[in-house]
Amino acid sequence: MTDELPGWAHLSTGKVRDLYVPDKSHDGAVIRQLHGDVVLVVASDRISAYDHVLSPGIPGKGIVLTQLSLWWFAQLIDVVPNHVVSTRVPEAVAGRAMICRRLDMYPVECVVRGYLTGSGLAEYQQTGSVTGIALPEGLLDGSQLPTPIFTPATKAALGDHDENVSFEQVAEQIGQGPAETLRRLTLEVYERAEGIARERGLVLADTKLEFGTDAEGAVTLGDEVLTPDSSRFWPRLAWEPGHPQPSFDKQYVRDWLTSRASGWDRASDTPPPPLPDEVVERTQQRYLEAFERLTGRTLSL
Repeated sequence: MTDELPGWAHLSTGKVRDLYVPDKSHDGAVIRQLHGDVVLVVASDRISAYDHVLSPGIPGKGIVLTQLSLWWFAQLIDVVPNHVVSTRVPEAVAGRAMICRRLDMYPVECVVRGYLTGSGLAEYQQTGSVTGIALPEGLLDGSQLPTPIFTPATKAALGDHDENVSFEQVAEQIGQGPAETLRRLTLEVYERAEGIARERGLVLADTKLEFGTDAEGAVTLGDEVLTPDSSRFWPRLAWEPGHPQPSFDKQYVRDWLTSRASGWDRASDTPPPPLPDEVVERTQQRYLEAFERLTGRTLSL
């Protein structure tokens, strides 16, 4: 967290992001006059896995997340509006922060899966379905689904675990109409993003989106979008169902944590051990490669 940012007061800290609101100073008044009801969203270098914030962070990760999100927001602007107002932010957080509209966020993680892996695979192996959606028999880790599916989850508090829920449960919580809108927009975003990723030699296996409504009630895409923190990206040429796929996301960290090398028991109350330098470096490389493959640009950290 950056303690002092001219014109901004700290509001909250999440697993990865810190939020600030305009303060009561002259600078804060100018910000409100220029942009209205906004928040400063600062992406840190923290990395989380299995509901733990790990140590150390991944150097430059917050810059990758912010710059890639901005790029994706631009690719999706004709699909759904987003919350970004400006990137003119204090120098201390340049590159890793965005000024964004304050949204009334839906309490739903909007997950879409085009391929079967992760918690979706575990649920499928037990029930033959994911969030109540029946799937064909014989699917393997990494199998492409017949059609992308909307598999929402509850939003968990810091330290708690997101729980997959059915569409019907989402509709009960937020209403049938809003639930249908979130499902439609999530699938439309995935369709656009999956095509872009495929053109660049990547498989977009799944992703998680967050939506809210703005002051006029318009459904708006918020938080981050289609980054290695919230999505699984696999190299298309190496894709082969039947086993875990090589990836350009934080799966490398998850794999190390659950390996013998870490010595960590996920079922215990003991926090995870510090990440070795090699894991930090290779994770940073994967995040940078995802950015470069998708955008065609290099990023200096």
